[in-house]
Amino acid sequence: MAGNIFGNLFRVSTFGESHGRGVGGVIDGCPAGLKLDLEAIQTELDRRKPGQSKIVTQRKEGDVVEFYSGIFEGYTTGTPIGFLIINGNQKSNDYDHIKDKFRPSHADFTFHEKFGVRDYRGGGRSSARETAARVVAGAIAKQFLASKNIEVKAYVSQVGAIVLNKSYKELDLITIEDNILRCPDQELAEVMINKIMEVRKNGDTIGGVVDCVIKGVPSGIGEPVFDKLHSELGKAMLSINAVKGFEYGSGFKGVELLGSQHNDAFINDNGTIKTVKNHSGGIQGGISNGEDIYFRVAFKPVATIMQDQESVNENGETVTVSGKGRHDPCVVPRAVPIVEAMAAMVILDNILVSRSNKWSNY
Repeated sequence: MAGNIFGNLFRVSTFGESHGRGVGGVIDGCPAGLKLDLEAIQTELDRRKPGQSKIVTQRKEGDVVEFYSGIFEGYTTGTPIGFLIINGNQKSNDYDHIKDKFRPSHADFTFHEKFGVRDYRGGGRSSARETAARVVAGAIAKQFLASKNIEVKAYVSQVGAIVLNKSYKELDLITIEDNILRCPDQELAEVMINKIMEVRKNGDTIGGVVDCVIKGVPSGIGEPVFDKLHSELGKAMLSINAVKGFEYGSGFKGVELLGSQHNDAFINDNGTIKTVKNHSGGIQGGISNGEDIYFRVAFKPVATIMQDQESVNENGETVTVSGKGRHDPCVVPRAVPIVEAMAAMVILDNILVSRSNKWSNY
């Protein structure tokens, strides 16, 4: 199975299944000499872990990360960083009833077609539990970026049809963690939370959107043509479980504007070249221009619902798939740290790739 490695110079290879011994990874290419805050890494995992509130899956996992290499006396050594997160609360029997059935909108059928064998317990490798390893790597990347005054912040901006119609510039992003949804508008967050609880009570699920803004990225980061910075971000976001869409800058709304309205005019602001509107989302020609990089990620409703659904089994026979187990009614609260992690890895990786005389201090 290919496709388990992400990145070019800052690379993470992940392994493990939802109901296996655990999940983990190996980070290669992390610069040496970075002072790591291990508690901050654990905090990032705590933001992603199951069982943290009433609007997420009630699977209880400590998600405690153990590091085995690449760190000495609190500093990165430049060698591979190996880590493991032990699974502690598997209930594999919850999946016995679907071991030969293809759940609607899951990867059961496609994994069976590709490999001829699959781990039906929670989806195995296709489970979102794999993202815990991404969060560890992303937490380390975030600490490197923070040392260069680069900040990555994501938040929930939509649940179903309930939309936070405000730019990130109008919001106090410090308040993201002030509610269990991770929406910086406290009043609207309560409306969204109530909607998730209503959907959950009906045995259903609901989708949402996570916005992300990256501040402090210098101009000149990213590679033109096939490795554009926004295409790397898009690939990273679309690799996250349940993601159905990615847009950056003005995104799809930009088609409603004329070129004369949409163009980002340059100005000289006390010796610094800036754009007036930043409809480009901080990226032009695939390269950062020094403005804030911002984008949105759409997540579908979770495929597992607590309702009976018609499907087929491995023999092609019509069967009923019954909802069972512990699942998120909406993924976006736990997706916030995952989006941040993937964004941080992309930016760090591109900084390392873009190193030249100009970037020798990085």
